[in-house]
Amino acid sequence: MQQKTVLTADDVKKIMAAAETEAKNHHWAVSIVVVDDGGHMLAMQRLDGAAPISAHIAAEKARTSALGRRESKIYEDMINNGRYSFMTAPVLQGMLEGGVPIVANEQVVGAVGVSGVKSTEDAQVARAGIAALGL
Repeated sequence: MQQKTVLTADDVKKIMAAAETEAKNHHWAVSIVVVDDGGHMLAMQRLDGAAPISAHIAAEKARTSALGRRESKIYEDMINNGRYSFMTAPVLQGMLEGGVPIVANEQVVGAVGVSGVKSTEDAQVARAGIAALGL
């Protein structure tokens, strides 16, 4: 049998705290979501001032990244470059930049999705959260 690395509750707390700090340092009102490798939500926070829809979008970005085992931006780029058929991909609804996979021991163990500001800034917040794990 293979062994599987998984996120712990403490890992999720570290990710959320670091992502929140990054967003607050820039005065960005965002929603932050952490999911496991199956796209199941482990944590969600909508910072003060973030639009309600951002919570839904952040969750979908995270889920898309976890299930696809890549950044959600890759799907956005494919669609923008003419592969419109990806818009009909089942389950994947967060095909916008801002979903970043969490990779540990060469395995995708989950993802962080952020929504509320420019997509590059969303991804910046997600990466800051992941960096807190020191992987």
